[in-house]
This record gives sequence, structure tokens and C-alpha cells, in this order.
Amino acid sequence: MQDPNPLPWGALDRFQAQFIVRKTVGTGFANYVAKTILSTKGHFASKTITKVEWSGSGSLASKLNADHELNEMIAKQSIKDATIYIEPTNVAVRIRSKWDNHIAFGITKDLFEIYDRIAGHIKSI
Repeated sequence: MQDPNPLPWGALDRFQAQFIVRKTVGTGFANYVAKTILSTKGHFASKTITKVEWSGSGSLASKLNADHELNEMIAKQSIKDATIYIEPTNVAVRIRSKWDNHIAFGITKDLFEIYDRIAGHIKSI
């Protein structure tokens, strides 16, 4: 009997752009962890972002929360693009969004400006 819902084998059609900021983090990993928390209104395709906050225990999250212009720029993006994660490694800090398929994958000029501004905050810590 053949499985009616077989699992896919091989590479999946998923891509993710990661922006790497060279920064020696050392033992202060917690300072460089942050994630957007989105407040929204509406449902399904008409859902819009009303407020952007950053969650994280370190100084980066508080610095990003204080940048109101950055948070307004993020609020103009789609829900998927406005979901941003910041994670440190030993020699760098990674800025990333959610995974995409090959059709939806891409970085707009606005998203690049947002990531560039976040990278500036990371460098200043």
C-alpha cells in the first residue's frame, strides 16, 4: 500500500537571507539577542502592523526600542518581513527574517535599509 501523503525527499524549496555583522561578542551573548514583537489589527490579508517592539534581555533590544524611526519603517512592511531575529555567534551577529520559497524570496530596498540601520546599532554596542 502506497502512502497517500509521501514526505518530500531532497532539498526543499526554502531560502533565507542572512545579514552578517562582524562583531566580536565574547561572553556577552545576551546583549545581542533580539526579536520583533508585532502588534497587529485586522485579519488575514488585511492584517496590518500597528506597533513594533523588540524583545530581548540585553542592551541591543533597548537601543532598538528607542529608535522610533526604525520601528515605523518596520511597521510599514508585511508581517513576514517585519518578523526579524537577531542572533550572535562567536565572531559575528546575524540578522535574519523568515524562510521563503523561490518565488517570494527577495530583499527590497526598504528591507535593506532596515537591516543596515539595525547593523549600525549592533556596531555601536
